[in-house]
Order: sequence, then C-alpha cells, then structure tokens
Amino acid sequence: MAYNDSRNPSQGVSETNSNALPAMRQNRLIELLQEHGQVTVAELVVLFDVSRDTIRRDLDLLEQRGLLVRTHGGAVHNAKLVRVDTTFGLRMDEHVDAKRRIGQAAANLVRDSETLIINGGSTTCYFAAALTERRNLTVVTNNLRLPPITPEPSVSSIHIIGGTYWSVSQVTIGTIGFPSVSGISADSAVIGVTGISPSGISMGRLEEATATAGMIDVAKRTIVLVDSSKFNVTAFANIAPLHRIQYVVTDAKPPEEIAEALDQAGVQILICEG
Repeated sequence: MAYNDSRNPSQGVSETNSNALPAMRQNRLIELLQEHGQVTVAELVVLFDVSRDTIRRDLDLLEQRGLLVRTHGGAVHNAKLVRVDTTFGLRMDEHVDAKRRIGQAAANLVRDSETLIINGGSTTCYFAAALTERRNLTVVTNNLRLPPITPEPSVSSIHIIGGTYWSVSQVTIGTIGFPSVSGISADSAVIGVTGISPSGISMGRLEEATATAGMIDVAKRTIVLVDSSKFNVTAFANIAPLHRIQYVVTDAKPPEEIAEALDQAGVQILICEG
C-alpha cells in the first residue's frame, strides 16, 4: 500500500524526516490508520525515514494507549480489527443468554433433511446444540467444536472441511479448506460474525472471512447470527454485503441505520429478546 501525503511540502518534510518529533510522527501514524485501516512497519520506515526499531516502539506505545492493535509486521486501527485472537472459551462465556436465544430461534428456521453449512464461532455452537427437534440433517462445517455438541439424533452426517487448524477459534481455515472443495451445495448457510453494520458483515481474520464468504456462495439462503454487542462493528475483513443475507437473528432491535439498511436489502430480522 502506497501513501500519498498531499499536504504542503514544508509540513511533509517536518513530519516525515528522521528528525521529526515522536509525538508528531505518532499523530501522523494514527491519521494513516484512520485513513487506510492498516499499515506495515516496512511502509512506515520508508514514509518517516526512521529505523524499524523506532517504528516498533511507536506502535508499542500507541497500542498501550489503546489507539491501535499490533499485528504481525504492522498494525491496524481499533475500529478495523475487533477482538484479535480472543480465545474461543472466553467468547463462549460472553452474552450466553442472548446466544442461547439466538441459537434456538435460528434452529426454528431449519427444516428436517436440510443441508447446513456452518462456520466457526460461539453463537453457531449454541445454534448447533439447539437442533434437537430436527431430523436427518447434513452438516458441513469448519467448526471443530460442532460435532460433539450437535444432537446425534438430528444429523445423518457431519462433514468437516479441511485446512489449517486455528486453535484460537477451533476452526480450520486456509487454501486447503473450503475454497478447494468443489461440488458442495447447501440449503442454508448459518453464519456467525464479528460485526454487522450498514455496509455488511465482517470478521477480524481475513482467512476466516474468505472461507465464510465461500459458504454463503454455495447456500440457497444465509442466516446470520449476531448478538447486539456486534451492532455497528466493522471488523478488519469484509464477508458480504447485506443483500447477500436472508435472515438476521439477534437478541435486540438493531440501531436505526442498520435496521434501515437491512430493510432496503430485503433481509428479515428475527429478534429474540429476553
């Protein structure tokens, strides 16, 4: 990614040469993150004409102040990456009542003998556990927590998508997984996400978002499970725009801007309040 600084030459020189004051350099760094969402150490070294160690110290300091999130080789703005590498166990323990209601409401949308394709995430686990009234389901998933919690009488078979194991979320991701699988079709894609906004649904990890987008592509309908803590959250990696979704199942009424965007996209909202 190349950055063009359009400000006047004297201002650019004062902020980007090796003599720039740390505070000025760090302020400009935050501006770049706000503009572009992410930066790399290599790009910042060239832009500011300082050492890699200097940039790393800047990034460390700004992360300590809660202004960015460090990633391998760079950083992202807080608004662009949500819950980086939060362990799966912690997510399972968040908003439990809401996720149970969401899971049960979504399970009621499923018919016997459907083929379901389900991605990773804690809310999809609550959904799978709620399938007790269904029968003869075929489940395709990259979520390694699903097989032991899906009611055995409800499924005829469970197919695990291969790939690289990501222990943080207990899913398989990567080019070995879903993108290389041809000939799969599903009645319903049941999708957990990191965030939902008027622009669409998103996740914090690019590889997982790509796999999830592939799941939506092969399904006749898409059911998104999202608790209210994820409203107006735009994570790092986009999955799909709202018009690719048929149902949003949530625990509270979405904010007006999201509700309007969902209505315009023809998405049905199913609210299961406590």
